[in-house]
Amino acid sequence: THVVGKLNKNYDMYDAFKAVFPAGTVSGAPKVRAMEIIDELESESRGPYAGAVGYFSFNGCCDFAIAIRSIFADDNGGFVQAGAGIVFDSIPDDEVHETEYKAGAMIEALTRAGFGGAKK
Repeated sequence: THVVGKLNKNYDMYDAFKAVFPAGTVSGAPKVRAMEIIDELESESRGPYAGAVGYFSFNGCCDFAIAIRSIFADDNGGFVQAGAGIVFDSIPDDEVHETEYKAGAMIEALTRAGFGGAKK
């Protein structure tokens, strides 16, 4: 999705960023309460997953994307992060399969790039 807007003069690009990220599509809604629940239930941080990748420019513009289905690698190794959306009528086994499918190509890419031992 490409979203463009003009901010009220009382706000700046940093206010817009804080209002948008993390995106409700990966945190749930209402966002603040959903994030509190995630913090209560998840035993470890999501790290960069579902965060923002982008930039703030000197002319007042900014451009960001959500970091999903992402590979993170350095000289010491790499890892992937992927997920599926859980909703009221989700079937747990289907969501697990979807997540494994989404991560599969990235795991294969890490394996082919020489990051041995890549696994689900």
